[in-house]
Amino acid sequence: MKKSYLFLSLAAAFVACDKENTPQPVEEYAFVRLLVNDEQTNKLTLLSPSSGKTETFEAAFPKAALYTTESGRYAALVHTSSNKVTTFDSGLELHGDHVDVKGIAKFGILTAESAKPTHFKSQGGELITFNDGDGTMSVAPEADIHAPGAVFRSLSTGNKAHHGAMARFSNGTYAVTEKDGTVSGSLPERVRIIDATGKTVHASTLATGGIHGNASDGNVAVFGSTGGVLVVEASGQQRLIPYPAAFGTAWLSTIYEAKGTFVGYSSAVGAYEIDLKNNAIRPLLENKELLLTKIDVSKKYLLGLTYGGVLKVVNLASRSLLREGSVIPAVSKEETQKPALAATSRFAYITQPKQGKVLRISLENLSDSRSFAVSPTPYQLTVLGYETDESH
Repeated sequence: MKKSYLFLSLAAAFVACDKENTPQPVEEYAFVRLLVNDEQTNKLTLLSPSSGKTETFEAAFPKAALYTTESGRYAALVHTSSNKVTTFDSGLELHGDHVDVKGIAKFGILTAESAKPTHFKSQGGELITFNDGDGTMSVAPEADIHAPGAVFRSLSTGNKAHHGAMARFSNGTYAVTEKDGTVSGSLPERVRIIDATGKTVHASTLATGGIHGNASDGNVAVFGSTGGVLVVEASGQQRLIPYPAAFGTAWLSTIYEAKGTFVGYSSAVGAYEIDLKNNAIRPLLENKELLLTKIDVSKKYLLGLTYGGVLKVVNLASRSLLREGSVIPAVSKEETQKPALAATSRFAYITQPKQGKVLRISLENLSDSRSFAVSPTPYQLTVLGYETDESH
């Protein structure tokens, strides 16, 4: 009897030890949320990936561009074709080492009515859009999202209508694109720096063949252009970083900033690091079949999703490919509504437009996936909230 008891005890100990040594599946942080909108309906879904719970809301229009604000708490919904910007509150507020739940998730009071709001930025405590319809900017403090009667103020930039962009510097000035008419089409050729009244404080010193895409770290703004990467400093200094000869006519038209690291992307050549110190452009993901690229919210990883359905994860600190694997079926280049991508430091999230779902992929194990039902035809998604499990 004693031998049997000893055997059972040892067996139980081995089982317990085995459980301790077996890696447990990683879950998403409790205070991460996904906001997902729809291509064909006004349905807006707020998803808590850790619990799988969803809340639904009615947006003003379908098919908005979604952006997370600087604080991580709010989102902006940019309805370009409807000339409107609205705001949304996740109801989560970061307090240093923990998160407070501030009431319920809901739309903010702050809105904007402007001519084709298109390019959006959230920096220095402000929400900013560039309005392609008339070349103006709309600016509002993020703190005013729930202020009674709050609206964006219009800022005249002295511009004509064009497909433009802007960036805010830490000193309160703005780098804004300028259309001088030397190149046909809607893309601008120059960048000037204006103050909060719209007055030019530093005129453009360089012209290029067309500008699209930009990012800023508060001290320098980086713009993609056909003639090279345009670097604009808050002091007004401007320079072009030439593209590698292998680019041919390709150019970086999407720019990301990740803790001082700038990344440029073009579907024609892939994703590249923009080295401001050495005026160089170096490959991170050389690939002509990238459907999407994205920086995760922690700004640790660059993700690339190919048309073939392969997800590639690059560590931005080491500039090395961590892992890659097939995660979704191949996507046709002729498909009208393609998947959208967002990511935290733990998971990638990919919309499945024809299935009404969002697919979650573990960045540690690309074969570990889970899907969440959202709206009928999910369009875009953005990550709200914070990467923590700590509450008050």
